[in-house]
Amino acid sequence: MKCPFCGFEDSRVVDSRSVDENSTIRRRRECPECGRRFTTYEKYEETPLVVSKKDGRRELFDDKKLLGGLLKAFEKRPVSYDRIKEIADAIERELRLTGDSEVTSNAIGEKVMQYLEKTDQIAYVRFASVYRQFADVNNFMQEIQKMMKRNEKK
Repeated sequence: MKCPFCGFEDSRVVDSRSVDENSTIRRRRECPECGRRFTTYEKYEETPLVVSKKDGRRELFDDKKLLGGLLKAFEKRPVSYDRIKEIADAIERELRLTGDSEVTSNAIGEKVMQYLEKTDQIAYVRFASVYRQFADVNNFMQEIQKMMKRNEKK
């Protein structure tokens, strides 16, 4: 690693430690030429996750949009922000673990539905009403009946 102070082409590592839940390594380095110390960070590079929309458009995955949708679904429900953030992180982790660089918005929506149904049924129905674009009360009733049947099987 090149010294940022004198430009010498080499440096030695004095100390290394993990930060950010072991996703980054912080290294203290020392230049053998000028003796000054500096810090570098080593982090793995994630490949960008592209979302293909129903209308054919493609956009980069935005974890803030996912979290925002979950917060709307859980609005005024007894679920902590930390739990909602855990769900968002788990969904993103599962999407990335597939190894695909592109995911459909439908796959994201279905994954969200799975987590919501396990966590809070009211939030599930709220999200489903927007995600499945319910046209009337009958659509609500059908979704609730499906959910009740799945609960009976458990």
